[in-house]
Amino acid sequence: MIFRLPSLSTCLSISISAQCFLFSCSNEGNPKPEASPFPSNEEGTDHLIQRFMDEIDSLSVNSLLMEDFTGMVWVPTGSFEMGGDNNQARPDEFPKHATMVTGFWMDETEVTNDQFREFVRETGYVTTAERTIRLEDIMSQFPEEVPLPDSFSLEPFSLVFKSPNDSFSNPDYADWWIMVEGADWKHPEGPGGDLKNRGNHPVVHISWYDATAFCKWAGKRLPTEAEWEYASRGTLDGKIYPWADGLLSAKRANYWQGTFPNRNTMEDNFAKMAPVKNFPSNGFGLFDMAGNVWEWCSDWYRYDYYHQKIQAGITFNPLGPINSLDPREPSIPKKVIRGGSFLCNDSYCSGYRNAARMKSSPDTGMEHTGCRCARTAPPAMKR
Repeated sequence: MIFRLPSLSTCLSISISAQCFLFSCSNEGNPKPEASPFPSNEEGTDHLIQRFMDEIDSLSVNSLLMEDFTGMVWVPTGSFEMGGDNNQARPDEFPKHATMVTGFWMDETEVTNDQFREFVRETGYVTTAERTIRLEDIMSQFPEEVPLPDSFSLEPFSLVFKSPNDSFSNPDYADWWIMVEGADWKHPEGPGGDLKNRGNHPVVHISWYDATAFCKWAGKRLPTEAEWEYASRGTLDGKIYPWADGLLSAKRANYWQGTFPNRNTMEDNFAKMAPVKNFPSNGFGLFDMAGNVWEWCSDWYRYDYYHQKIQAGITFNPLGPINSLDPREPSIPKKVIRGGSFLCNDSYCSGYRNAARMKSSPDTGMEHTGCRCARTAPPAMKR
């Protein structure tokens, strides 16, 4: 049974928003790693990660879907300059380097609520955010002298965005990410919400494990980070955004207009998520590669991975590092997320840039995180 594994920040402060996005969505660079009193990724979480993967491996593949490429577009073999394009780029987006990927298929949109509902109906899958937290799995990560706060709850929850009051002069991430018990993919805002008239919205509150499980059932996989960036650029190498004019526009993507996080002017007509295909596609025919919801990639996140790639000469179909390291939370392994969301704003994260790299622990689901799938082309179908 899959369990939910809160981060150290969660256990010590009951601010679950620190779990993955405290440092994922800021314009600050990555500091040098500091010594951690907590277990390393390998020591503290490998056996827990394996438990997740064992359950995913047990899922049956929908053989009918494996033969169906409906809703996917072909991304041809090509090369591009991977990495930061402008002065908004962060240290982990450098050095910029030539990368080549083999042609592959990619979903033209994020996975929708309707698609995820079909997966759950057929398999009975229960997402990470819907499962009760296992205390023994939390405590196994930390030294015995680290206690949990008395108020710590083992009830399922996820993170929901709530705009803080305008009176906040220097709002903190904890002011807009709220722990909500009962928030999950079926109830994006919490127990009182539902998916009525939102079947064609991106599914959210799904963890990397949930996204991986959906992909396996659909006979697909998550894209690599290199594939994702190449696909996002849509034949326009060197551009900041997926569209030709190079300008950020509310007519091009769903993101936060106004002053984040207090005031959203909604020039794009959406306070939060938008239906898929609501904005123009890029050159490959892919929608929402910028904004709407963050999308999981298959790769582990390392802040220094691009340096490793250059040193190792890995420029063809890179699969990512063998392990994870985020210097700000060195004890928490993280996966790459890409594309930005309805909450992105230039004053905070500008995550809708083609090269923008973010990260999140693979057990985390949030109101602005979803996925899209990729598929390696059978030899007879390669173009």
